Amino acid sequence: MEPFAPLAERLRPRNLDEYIGQEHILGKNKPLRRTLESGIVPSMILWGPPGVGKTTLALMMAEITKRQFHSLSAISAGVKDLREVLSKPSGLFPPILFIDEIHRFNKSQQDSLLGAVEKGQVTLIGATTENPSFEVNSALLSRCQVYILEAFGKKELESLLDRALKSDTWLKDKNIRVDSSDSLFRISGGDGRKLLNLLELVVNAQVGQPEMVINNDLVEEVVQKNLARYDKSGEQHYDIISAFIKSIRGSDPNAALYWMARMIIAGEDPKFIARRMLILASEDIGLANPTAMMVANSCMDAIMKIGYPEGRIILSQTAIYLATSPKSNASYVAIDMAIALAEKTSHLPVPVDLRNAPTKLMKEIGYGKNYQYSHNYEGNFAKQNFLPDELKGEKLYEPSNNARENEIKRSLQNWWGDWYGYE
Repeated sequence: MEPFAPLAERLRPRNLDEYIGQEHILGKNKPLRRTLESGIVPSMILWGPPGVGKTTLALMMAEITKRQFHSLSAISAGVKDLREVLSKPSGLFPPILFIDEIHRFNKSQQDSLLGAVEKGQVTLIGATTENPSFEVNSALLSRCQVYILEAFGKKELESLLDRALKSDTWLKDKNIRVDSSDSLFRISGGDGRKLLNLLELVVNAQVGQPEMVINNDLVEEVVQKNLARYDKSGEQHYDIISAFIKSIRGSDPNAALYWMARMIIAGEDPKFIARRMLILASEDIGLANPTAMMVANSCMDAIMKIGYPEGRIILSQTAIYLATSPKSNASYVAIDMAIALAEKTSHLPVPVDLRNAPTKLMKEIGYGKNYQYSHNYEGNFAKQNFLPDELKGEKLYEPSNNARENEIKRSLQNWWGDWYGYE
């Protein structure tokens, strides 16, 4: 290792026992750990936020299985680089090809990997901070396992800080005392690499002092001096998109445009902005203005075709439209309630009246016998129970108070009245 390597690099774990976090996949008897201990490494996508050990995990897999290891960054690599790696001779087992930020590869670049992965010429490990369902070709995704890595919690960050102070030679010589660490953990935002970089900054800020003390006030002071305007892979990325979404949800188009502009000037992926607005259109506007979903979806489609700089106009129009739309999270609340109810009652049978009867036997035993076909009744409605008998009258959707959903509520009152409590 280089003598002046960053602290995060010096502390990179070399085996599974040193690896911090991701107990859900790497703990004792967990799926990925069992796979590695068997000496098998399938092609996979590691999906998770920055600084949670995706690169480290890939390196350890190569070390554990004694495979050749090739690394490319999708930011700078192209098809030529891929072909060069694939043309290299391999040993007894296929080499591991690690591609960082694989979501940045375009379709043709991802397609160039298909044959090699399918034939077992390489074992692909792709790392991404973006949802692979959106960013990785379905053909490539179907050939890979997907493992989700989680942001570090306080427990993991404490372990990482403790290891740094006790095991790194440079830090051990500094006589460091930690009085408070809340700011270190909060600013790190679950990013282990960011925690170590910040620790290094704080320590360097006290060079020459006989005793170094780390506390919240000092950390805040150092951060204010070193805070970058916007880091697409760090805390600012998540903070600014959060501010953007909350501004639209709060019906403030001016704030929404400001936070969007912050992302645009920093070079944020326009698809990321459009995708978040599409989610918001359903989650926070929903049936209060069903057209919002169509506008947001059209924006997503247009951005896929246009990109920057013209795409900024479409993003702006959509953000203003969503911010000034009436708001409702009723559909969002309803599906979460429905899922929670379904998880507790999945043993309940479908009522006999609602069952399909494609065979004579099914008809004879009463399948569908008492079902009332809605179109045979006045107003195309017949009041009947569509839930399991044990859940009769269980209300999941409660319309919000806005013009569109007030109309829906009146219809529900006319149809169902006190059956579901729509009064």
